[in-house]
Amino acid sequence: QLQVVESGGGFVQPGGSLRLSCVASGFSLDHYAVGWFRQAPGKEREGVSSILNIDDSTYYADSVKGRFTISRDNAKNAVNLQMNSLKPEDTAVYYCAATAAKRQCGSDWRTSEYDDWGPGAPVTVSS
Repeated sequence: QLQVVESGGGFVQPGGSLRLSCVASGFSLDHYAVGWFRQAPGKEREGVSSILNIDDSTYYADSVKGRFTISRDNAKNAVNLQMNSLKPEDTAVYYCAATAAKRQCGSDWRTSEYDDWGPGAPVTVSS
């Protein structure tokens, strides 16, 4: 059974850092495109970052560009999202999603582009 699970969420003060991990079981994540999404209370789910499976190109939403970094850790069958300079508006449940499809456009944030979703990891940024 294909499964992805997020970890690393939690509570942090503004300006702090967290690292989220998306770990896969049942398949090799390095052959999959992976996206990170988030959903704040009362808001729609939005794309945050993605990494392609054709060339490992990375993409970021404008709201996180320069603060977040996505990367693969193939030894752990994981994709990490390093989040620095966190702001209260980054508070949300963060989801990772994967697809085996050869995605060409990492900034296409449609959730329908991904097949396997994790249960989510809450991140709270507050003083």
